[in-house]
Amino acid sequence: MAPVITATASRRGTRPRNADTATVHRLPGTPMVAAALVDGIGNTPAAVEFSHVAAQTAARVGARKGPLLGILAAAEMAAAPPGVQVDDGVAVLAVSSEESGITQIAWTGDARIYGWTGTELIQRSTDQTMGTWLRRWGGTAVTLHRDDHPDETVDVETAALVLDDLARSALGRCSIATVPLAFITDPLIILTSDGAHAQTTPAELETLVRQHADDPQTLADALVNAARPDADGYRDDATTIVISVTPATS
Repeated sequence: MAPVITATASRRGTRPRNADTATVHRLPGTPMVAAALVDGIGNTPAAVEFSHVAAQTAARVGARKGPLLGILAAAEMAAAPPGVQVDDGVAVLAVSSEESGITQIAWTGDARIYGWTGTELIQRSTDQTMGTWLRRWGGTAVTLHRDDHPDETVDVETAALVLDDLARSALGRCSIATVPLAFITDPLIILTSDGAHAQTTPAELETLVRQHADDPQTLADALVNAARPDADGYRDDATTIVISVTPATS
């Protein structure tokens, strides 16, 4: 049984607080290691506290009962009666076994899970955003209705780029029917908030993984430091968790 090695890194964006949280929990007496990343929605003190509590809940329940139930347990932190606004966030959760080398993953929203095969970086999660939905189901043209903009009919990809930041699901809106669950065997797994992957190109991400795949902490630091401000000078909070899983041997 080989140890699972984890590393985390987080960098505050241009807003006053960092509303991302990365948590790793090892379940004593077992081979299970759970890593949860929650990107809180908003930038209030309450949003920051929510992300901390939700990430801890996801990781601790996930290590015991798997990532699907870990995500759903964290979702209870955002539960409220109809019409009541509460803090919310998006989340990814990976639970690795030091015994089998298999990692179970689950997610809701647009934080991501990548797997490094040793030769290729593959996005293992699917963004739950309106942009992703449009690319699959939007047909050929979409009419955008936006505040302070005239109505505009554009091709699907143009509309999808506008709507990539609009989450279709989050902890407060997910259910057992909407949280995907998958099993992967990649030797290196990377969890990212959108501030890490959306403000860095896919090619840059893969280059950094190639360069630092043997050093999880250096890789985690490099990924958050690579995120750049957009044209307006805005930079989101950037957070990563890197998980090195030694493949199981027979």
